Amino acid sequence: MVRVTTTLGRFLRMRCAATLMVAPGVSTPRYFSDPQQEHLATRRAAGLADFSFMCGVEITGPASTAFLRILQTRALDGLLPGRVAYTLLLRDDGTVLNDATVWRLGNEHFWLFTGRRGDFAHIARSARESEVTVTDISLRHAVIALQGSASKRIIERGFAGQQVALPYYGFSRFDFAGVDCWLARIGYSGETGYEFVIADAAADALWHTLYSAGDDSGLLECGFDAINSLRIEAGHLLFTCELAAPVTPMELGLARLVDFHAHDFRGAPALRARRRWPQQRRLAGLLPENHAVLTTRLPEHLAPGTGALTSVCWSPVFERKLGIGFVNADDAYPGSAVMLADGTRAHVARLPFYDPGRFLPRHAR
Repeated sequence: MVRVTTTLGRFLRMRCAATLMVAPGVSTPRYFSDPQQEHLATRRAAGLADFSFMCGVEITGPASTAFLRILQTRALDGLLPGRVAYTLLLRDDGTVLNDATVWRLGNEHFWLFTGRRGDFAHIARSARESEVTVTDISLRHAVIALQGSASKRIIERGFAGQQVALPYYGFSRFDFAGVDCWLARIGYSGETGYEFVIADAAADALWHTLYSAGDDSGLLECGFDAINSLRIEAGHLLFTCELAAPVTPMELGLARLVDFHAHDFRGAPALRARRRWPQQRRLAGLLPENHAVLTTRLPEHLAPGTGALTSVCWSPVFERKLGIGFVNADDAYPGSAVMLADGTRAHVARLPFYDPGRFLPRHAR
């Protein structure tokens, strides 16, 4: 196995209690203390997490915008520099390869982030016939997430009074000890949240600064276990779970991310054909009654009254098990009872479980 070592990775291995291998040679902290306490700290004040396991790609060149029209599903002509778009990468058959964010730095200068390092190969292959340069920046830059109601105050304290006034899905360049640092108002937790992109060599100093600035606010360092339970409460996808089997944007409830009339992206013809037929599966929240086993193979068709559990966690906020999965379209209503593959009964629930109106991420506090 290839061992990938970064400055931030070495620093965090000395601080965390356990690590998790998320890709060949790529690990992330699994937990620093108690994952449930890390989860609650994020809900009550702030949580600091390492997202450097993500795939980061820089896209430059005179045809960058035209290339992105083909690569992903959103129309980006109206995306201004300093703004981020949530989007999807599709396969040729119209199913979702992964979700992603596109950051516009300039007229023909973009970043694209996904959760899987292996997506760079897909992006590089797609760029072969375009006048663009795609560069893997995953090892050059670290990604640090600070989530929670106290996050804005912690950043301004740690950045010596530099004011943070970013719109939701906006980003800007800041100075951190003479190093360029990009700060975006996005997140994975369902809280007011921010993500930093900074050169790996300066990332451990940034982590220490943020942790020290939040020392009296209730901030805790968070590992992947807490990130996972937070994102399940917030109804967010994880590619190893909800995207492990081929599913369409409509089945995921993400048709809003597909701009059919704006451009002809990869997978668009197949997806248009699929739209003519009723979708039999829908993503939904699931409340299992007892211990439940995750689905290892998602059936192409789910019979009425059945469901497939793709994610599950113990929620410290709701003090019960919460799940995400797929149900037959006829059962995709809160309160419907379904039988999971292992015989466990579950009830369908609305997503997200936490902050159903998604008010908190949109309002900096």
